[in-house]
Amino acid sequence: MIDAKKIRKDFPILDQIVNDEELVYLDNAATSQKPEAVLQRIEDYYHRDNANVHRGVHTLAERATKSYEASREKVRQLLNAKETAEVLFTRGTTTSLNWVARSYGDAFVKAGDEIVITVMEHHSNVVPWQQLAKRKKAVLKYISLNDEGMLDMDDAKKQITDQTAIVSVAHASNVLGVINPIKELAQIAHQHGAVLVADGAQAAPHMPVDVQALDVDFYALSAHKMCGPTGIGALYGKRQWLEKMEPVEFGGEMIDFVHAFDSTWTELPWKFEAGTPNIAGGIGFGAAIDYLNQIGLDEVHQHEADLVSYVLPKLQAIEGLKIYGPQDPQKHTGVIAFNLDNLHPHDVATALDMEGVAVRAGHHCAQPLLSYLDVSATTRASFYFYNTKEDADRLVEAIKATKEFFNNGTF
Repeated sequence: MIDAKKIRKDFPILDQIVNDEELVYLDNAATSQKPEAVLQRIEDYYHRDNANVHRGVHTLAERATKSYEASREKVRQLLNAKETAEVLFTRGTTTSLNWVARSYGDAFVKAGDEIVITVMEHHSNVVPWQQLAKRKKAVLKYISLNDEGMLDMDDAKKQITDQTAIVSVAHASNVLGVINPIKELAQIAHQHGAVLVADGAQAAPHMPVDVQALDVDFYALSAHKMCGPTGIGALYGKRQWLEKMEPVEFGGEMIDFVHAFDSTWTELPWKFEAGTPNIAGGIGFGAAIDYLNQIGLDEVHQHEADLVSYVLPKLQAIEGLKIYGPQDPQKHTGVIAFNLDNLHPHDVATALDMEGVAVRAGHHCAQPLLSYLDVSATTRASFYFYNTKEDADRLVEAIKATKEFFNNGTF
């Protein structure tokens, strides 16, 4: 069992006063905070090992390369990929999904093919497929939701056909707080000869992920949502596809030989990684994985489930507060999007900030979903393993105070 109060001491940023109140950070779906161990590891690299990777033979370069590639192995283990050749370092989930759309998509999608996504996708799992469909004259299709805000699997079976080339789905929603049945979707996709792409940005930080068990063809994730630095992430891809795909960026590091009018690419995974990489970010990513492994992702998942079971009924009891997604805590992740009375979410978020509670307000880069829900924006609270029941209570009380203020003009 996680002792969140003890763990909080590992995160210096959480120990501060905001607007005369102790900070309650509930914007973890946007980015997580970083433990001292990760911050220190990045600092150590710059203090001791700062050098470019892969090409150098001097001691600093060898140390930097060893640490950077050790992080790749940590990502492999995190996802249970077969080999490190299947783990590409990227700038994050957005870049990963763009690489798949541009490289795999341009190579294997043809006019008239179908690309199937869902109504709940983040823009990074919508726009690349829109652009691919336009380039290739393909058909973009959406899987709808049921009344609980979960995927309508009957509709999924209708939308995915023998003309489908790609199915791309969020493993967990950044708005609705649902976990999607990726393994079942992969089976359906493969039955029709399509590949399954999973956006793991909201899942990999919160639960164990086994890409072999899920049988996904591609899996994207970001370090900054899982206690790591910004600007670094990873793309898992099955070797059978990566071998056939062309890089989308070109330059140093990813070449084998460069001739006057032609070039050849180096082996996986480096053939996709042009230029000097985010070395410090990669090393910090590895440190974040080490930290999460010490805690245990099973424990993280259970802690968040316990928090949601505690706070969701309290939120549901607030008159005028509407929660989006499943109303059953057992079906809800630590992401809770809501609206309060007729108040604009930005006003709600600003009022909560005055109480020291940091949440997100807006469309959450999910405008197709919000159009589907017939709202322009929501307020979103998102929990992580360093949040406590006291944090949950502070959220509830801050919402009640906000409601009181806008109704009667007093906190």
